[in-house]
Amino acid sequence: MTATPLHQLVDLGQSPWLDHISRSFVAGGGLEGLVADGILGLTSNPTIFEEAIAAGHAYDDQLCELSEITDDPKEIFLALAAQDIRAACDVMARAFAAEPTRDGWVSMEVDPTLANDAAATVAEARRIFELIGRPNLFVKIPGTESGLQAIEETIAAGIPVNVTLLFSLERHRAAGEAYLRGLRRLRAAGRDLRSVASVASFFVSRVDTETDRRLDELGGHDQLKGRLAIANAKLAYQGYKQLFSGAEWAELEAAGASPQRCLWASTSTKSPAYRDVMYVEELIGRQTVTTMPRETLEAFEDHGQAEPTLERGLEEAQRTFEALAEAGIDYDDVVAKLERDGVERFADSFRELLEGVRAKREQLRLGMTRRVRAVVR
Repeated sequence: MTATPLHQLVDLGQSPWLDHISRSFVAGGGLEGLVADGILGLTSNPTIFEEAIAAGHAYDDQLCELSEITDDPKEIFLALAAQDIRAACDVMARAFAAEPTRDGWVSMEVDPTLANDAAATVAEARRIFELIGRPNLFVKIPGTESGLQAIEETIAAGIPVNVTLLFSLERHRAAGEAYLRGLRRLRAAGRDLRSVASVASFFVSRVDTETDRRLDELGGHDQLKGRLAIANAKLAYQGYKQLFSGAEWAELEAAGASPQRCLWASTSTKSPAYRDVMYVEELIGRQTVTTMPRETLEAFEDHGQAEPTLERGLEEAQRTFEALAEAGIDYDDVVAKLERDGVERFADSFRELLEGVRAKREQLRLGMTRRVRAVVR
């Protein structure tokens, strides 16, 4: 069998995951086909589910059944999503069982409107993990300040976590430290560290979108556009290597712990001026994950180049930070704004998702009422 570009990523130590889910895609064999091509995991978010539920009629029958039980759109959504997530977990089960890759994960996000409430986030994470009932489920928790506490508590409870919405080097390291604290507590409780894992979803393209916008406002620094996101990720990987090394980590690793791998998220390019697979090609390295929406995945399968690029140009990455600072770009302000905007965007998407579920439920009820009246006549 000819190796696909995705298989080439795997050979280089990187796990390609898909950022997409829908009932027809999973039930119709689409996910299984991509697994054969080399996909080793799957991520989802409220926007993806909103688009899936709104499109076509794949969810109509279950939605009608659930509407007889509850009018709460969140409860209806969770039940709809749970069926898809369980099915995806089952498709990925073989990859999950293939140690030492620790792949085969499927991610589902906690209610993002709880991002600044640690206790509520932990309770929601427990609920989702129990609802899905699959060992290869990652519960996605935003890496906000409150989220860091929730991450530690959730890992200490033995629940695998995908830390999402990471933009800054400082927050990325803090997420790793929260994971380590959770592992230590799990070990102190006598639990098996091999049952839990984590990835840190470090967002890429949005960093360039915001930085480029600020450069346009400043004017005269076009040579710095499209450079910070990749430099940021390269330095985050170096921080990962430092955190998950040394005697203390070796002791946890010997007890069965796995490192919190870097996951490159937001890998689709937002600017037509940039190569459509640049955020995949420039961040290929060992013990990392890259998650791609379908259009980016298809582009990479078509013309992507797989080479070990992640640790190239580290000095240049550092110089990029310095050059941007000299040009007047405040890195700390950029990443802080991206986190705020990201939390707000995810929360808005979740509210829109629930409104979409409510609207579709009413549409189906109206259609059924009309059919009943037609029969009576």
